Amino acid sequence: MRTTSLLLLLWGGLLLPASGAEDPHRNYPQSQTISRFGIVATSQALASEAGAAVLQHGGNAVDAAIAANAALGVIEPMMNGVGGDLFAIVYEAKTGKIYGINSSGWAPKGMSIDFLQKKGITKISEHSVYSVTVPGTVAGWAALRDKFGKLTLKDDLTPAIFMAKNGIPITEMDAQAWRIFGPQFQKSPGFAATFLPKGDPLVTGEVFRNSDLARTLEVIADKGASGFYRGPIAAAMVDFLDSLGSPVSRADLAEFSPEWVDPISTTYHGWTVRELPPNGQGIAALEMLNIMERFPLKDYGHNSLEALHTMIEAKKLAYADLKQYVGDPRFSKIPVAELLSKDFAGQRSKLIGSTANCQVSPAELTTTLSAAGRDTTYLTAVDRDGNIISLIQSNSGAFGAGLVAPGTGFVLQNRGTGFTLEPGRANSLAPRKRPFHTIIPAMLSKGDVNLGFGIMGGLNQPQAHAQFVSNIVDFGMNIQEALDAPRFTKPTFNGCDVLLESRIPEGVRTKLGEKGHEVQTEDAYSQKMGRGNAVMVDSHGIKYGGSDPRADGLAIPESPDYWQASQ
Repeated sequence: MRTTSLLLLLWGGLLLPASGAEDPHRNYPQSQTISRFGIVATSQALASEAGAAVLQHGGNAVDAAIAANAALGVIEPMMNGVGGDLFAIVYEAKTGKIYGINSSGWAPKGMSIDFLQKKGITKISEHSVYSVTVPGTVAGWAALRDKFGKLTLKDDLTPAIFMAKNGIPITEMDAQAWRIFGPQFQKSPGFAATFLPKGDPLVTGEVFRNSDLARTLEVIADKGASGFYRGPIAAAMVDFLDSLGSPVSRADLAEFSPEWVDPISTTYHGWTVRELPPNGQGIAALEMLNIMERFPLKDYGHNSLEALHTMIEAKKLAYADLKQYVGDPRFSKIPVAELLSKDFAGQRSKLIGSTANCQVSPAELTTTLSAAGRDTTYLTAVDRDGNIISLIQSNSGAFGAGLVAPGTGFVLQNRGTGFTLEPGRANSLAPRKRPFHTIIPAMLSKGDVNLGFGIMGGLNQPQAHAQFVSNIVDFGMNIQEALDAPRFTKPTFNGCDVLLESRIPEGVRTKLGEKGHEVQTEDAYSQKMGRGNAVMVDSHGIKYGGSDPRADGLAIPESPDYWQASQ
């Protein structure tokens, strides 16, 4: 008995800390990935693995991002694929330069407000053939690879081709998306044969093969962008869309090219935040941060009543201006400088009172949008040299327009729903015009510290970006913690409705209601808050990766060749 008691005492001493000591702990589900080598962070573990494999094969961050993006088109085709659009920001470590690419497709030359009005159409429906705009993704891949890549496009696409040919098991969140969004396209031309092969949505663990997509990717791997925008694939898309009444032509595809752009930026308490310029909504994240900077959020406390009220009201102000002024800058003058002015933010911040404002008006500047697209994928990669790419890609709605041209294996996006058919607006439909875009990649930096980050999810994105930046800057969180932290989202422009995750304390939610906010409580890790990923390089060159627990993703590091290194 005495021996047993002694052993229990000794055993307890090994497990229990000394009086006053603290156990290792954290308040978020998983740790960051930390490595001296590259890291790829996506919403799907197999896609992250594909990107990491390309790093191991000698590719850089851009090669890895293309590989991961192509793999995501196989794994979660409701979110993204070669039928959608792409935006990216690239940080080049050796020069310190930052580049932006806008590879969002345009409306067909024959598409106009008058064309649709003559058909009795006053609003572009999300599943209409008229919602299909020219896909920009493949042109974006080719431009990124040509400017930055170390490998061939064939190398970059090899993992995705393997997955499409041999099949991938469906993950938990994608199985839910298939069940929710797939059946509505049961009768859409070409959809069921590709994405409902047994007549029902795929379930968790079921192996999905897409031989048509494998062939499409093989053509792109062999011929580059011309293999997609010219030749048999282009002909299949044009003939298919023409049969459904779209005015798209082969020239609409063949003449499309992405645009290299300079990112726009602001500072937030000494950190530089970068987004891409319109036709995207990144400018709203920057304006929101400028307004938030006027308030002592750090003193208020993370997700406190005061902090949340301030951020929700800042969101409304920034989005009112977004709705009024943002469109394709090739067609109208966008007051970017005015919207990003610190003085302008000071004026807007004075409109935030002690109670919720349910009807916020845009600022009156010298120069509207519909809600569009919440089904997107965001990924980011860093390589061993410290190059970073922040990339986002989307079909717009879940499974896009639900239209699949024969033999191609991918859905066509419905980004044209982002246009308004009211003449004279910043975002009015016009031939060869790019619609308002919700998908936005971002970067954050201070001194030698550089982050690539993004949080997907339609109109949620700028407000989620602002919350992520605040988590890092105001509250000192690491990138994984900042992604995990509870978020709010307001999915509409007007009104006082706001969604908050249940992890935000009930008392705070109740008091927000007392301020006039119409609070709806969501699950602890709701995808309505978006799904994010992030990578970071610190001042010592160490790499970090994080992936949002709201998705099926991971931040996966490049594996060194241990055997070669040991020789």
